[in-house]
Amino acid sequence: MRALTVAPGIANSARLDDAPEPPLADGTVLVRTLALGVCGTDREIVAGVYGWAPPGQQRLIIGHESLGEVKEAPANCGVAPGDLVVGFVRRPDPVPCPSCAVGEWDMCRNGRYTERGIKERNGYGSDFFRVEPEYLVKLDRSLGFNGVLVEPTSIVAKAWDHTEGIGRRSRAWNPKTLLVTGAGSIGLLAAMIGAQRGLDVHVLDHHDRAGKRAIVNALGGKFHVGELADLDGFKPDILMECTGVPSVIRDTLGRSASGGIVCLLGVSAPGHDLDVDIGGINRTVVLENETVFGCVNANRKHYEDAVGALRRADQRWLDRLITRRVPVEQWTQALMPQSGDIKVIVDFS
Repeated sequence: MRALTVAPGIANSARLDDAPEPPLADGTVLVRTLALGVCGTDREIVAGVYGWAPPGQQRLIIGHESLGEVKEAPANCGVAPGDLVVGFVRRPDPVPCPSCAVGEWDMCRNGRYTERGIKERNGYGSDFFRVEPEYLVKLDRSLGFNGVLVEPTSIVAKAWDHTEGIGRRSRAWNPKTLLVTGAGSIGLLAAMIGAQRGLDVHVLDHHDRAGKRAIVNALGGKFHVGELADLDGFKPDILMECTGVPSVIRDTLGRSASGGIVCLLGVSAPGHDLDVDIGGINRTVVLENETVFGCVNANRKHYEDAVGALRRADQRWLDRLITRRVPVEQWTQALMPQSGDIKVIVDFS
């Protein structure tokens, strides 16, 4: 079968390989791959700066944003042939730590987790993959190819779950406004869920792309271009930072309304030194009861929340998020950003 592989730690080692059928040890559910989403993590792995091959192997089958159709499944396991499914990314550590022991492997405390297509487990980037029934989620067929958005949406769903958990520290918490920095797929999905919650949604991006502006406007939101300082003192109740740009992250600190919450969803590379008035930030965060937290990965609850959010969405709106479909034979082209890209997928169908 065809498989998208890379030698972790070696830049530009990506290629299309012929791989053996997935082993039963990967799981009892056999799935035919339909599509695979590409994100910044995949680009980092291909660039040689991230990722780990399975023990004893030199190459890693890449891909963690899956969408597939069940071909074989044990009786009474929750899915059957013909079902659309998405496989989870992370697996708990073998100890397990307290978080993994209660099914919150996304909050692993000792770092011994593994991840499909990223860390010590082959991913979903092959014609077929196997997965354990407890590490997949079933989709309504009406989602179609938009089901490939489940994994990135699960990360956003976790961000909302934790944001609302923090907000409940005050019995009077009743957020009205949301600001999202970054109009990539994560930012737009964060805005979508904010709109579903009835918030006044604002999205800030560095580039004025007509397509992204139209997508935000279709949510009933407002699209802004420029810097946070250009928003004339606007202080949202919730601020979700989705760019990972160090200067933008710096500017989000202390920018929320009193009692507000800042969630950092973008991941930065280390080595960026910026001038920061840490005393001023500390004064604002403490005196205004602001919370700043980071969020990554997801557990079953968040995958299920993601499926629900995508089902509630206008499917025509979701269609606009998938801006390029790259055939398997040219899959490395999906790693090369193009103007107007939002979500790029490798099409196995």
